[in-house]
Amino acid sequence: MERKLASIQIIKNVQPIENAENIERVDILGWHLVAKKGEFKIGDKCIYCEVDSILPERPEFEFLRNKNFRIKTVKLRGQVSQGICFPLSIIAQDNLEEGQDVTSIVGIEKYEALIPCAMQGKIKSNFPSYIPKTDETRIQTVPKVLERHKNFLFYVTEKVDGCSITAYIKDGEFSVASRRLVYLDTPDNIWWQMAHKLKLEYKLKSLNMNIAIQGELLGNVQGNKYKLKENRVLWFNVFDITEQKFLDLFDFNNLISYLGLETVPLLQFDFILDKNIDELVECSKGISNIYNIPREGIVLRSMKETWDEELGRLSFKVINPDFLLKFD
Repeated sequence: MERKLASIQIIKNVQPIENAENIERVDILGWHLVAKKGEFKIGDKCIYCEVDSILPERPEFEFLRNKNFRIKTVKLRGQVSQGICFPLSIIAQDNLEEGQDVTSIVGIEKYEALIPCAMQGKIKSNFPSYIPKTDETRIQTVPKVLERHKNFLFYVTEKVDGCSITAYIKDGEFSVASRRLVYLDTPDNIWWQMAHKLKLEYKLKSLNMNIAIQGELLGNVQGNKYKLKENRVLWFNVFDITEQKFLDLFDFNNLISYLGLETVPLLQFDFILDKNIDELVECSKGISNIYNIPREGIVLRSMKETWDEELGRLSFKVINPDFLLKFD
């Protein structure tokens, strides 16, 4: 599912914030955010801009200059706020419909943490179209998923914070990619360094199939929040390129174990999806299994691979606001 950084949404609820005279909480989709008191009422249309949106340098966004125009998770008067809503008047366009993507109309770009050029090396190509990119949707953006799949069985893994890595074999050729790019094998490329260290080419070729494994590269990336002494990869996906499908949990675990690799921490089997969004956010909180810091969050996937009309693959993430407030 492609992320809409800015979209037309409806104000679902408005609530007061304790000890706050000038601000109040408004609810959009599954998100809670802080707005100026009286600016919106239930049923109003607005432009909702998600966290990690970078807004253009325009007068109406000048209040974000000290944050380089980036929207972050913040806490105001004890209320966590994730995103900003603006009146429709900031864009000169009529007939705006609920859910409409207005990212390009507003002129928003997505924030991406910079990877030092010295770690990247030389680019071979863009990420291949025949492998899904590693980009989970936050449940607050798709709240109806909880209704459609209520009481389904899921498994829960820790969401870890690093750099995405995909290693794959296609027609006998081994390649390594970040979230968006495939790289040539050069000594300074961190993804290829890990591929060699873990003997991924030999291991994947031994399977005699077109296959991709996807994980998170931790260590000397993203500030090394986990204080690791050496780089490490934790894997969370196996994708059969020929069949165009992800492996179920049982087959995924067996294959990663057979390859002698590590998975992301598995927190719970047979999780019954009977909670609302606020309850899931509470579930996302806790200490990482890797190091004594707040975990980034959790990822929920159906025990048996399932298709959802909105998400595609039935898989979503819930980010821990404590992590965002500490590290974002």
